[in-house]
Amino acid sequence: MKGMKHVIYLGLALAMLFYAVPRLDLHAESMLQTVFGIVWIVFSLVVIAAHLHELIGVDEESKQEMAKIKKMKKWQLEQMVQGKRKVLQFKK
Repeated sequence: MKGMKHVIYLGLALAMLFYAVPRLDLHAESMLQTVFGIVWIVFSLVVIAAHLHELIGVDEESKQEMAKIKKMKKWQLEQMVQGKRKVLQFKK
């Protein structure tokens, strides 16, 4: 279900991009309109890239490593609360 959320958002972002690009005036006389159009397109491409990054799962290994670190910190906190005060160090 989590991956489905990214597919839906990716589809919506692509639809917005295809709908808006023909309507943006990138050759306007006003520099402000041109800058807005370019910034809007860049921002939408960043959103699309972020969802593709999540769908592909490029940083899955780092997520697993962060989960291990969080689990160890939780264990250390429990040990400290119980009065055992055992602290382990991580190797990088």
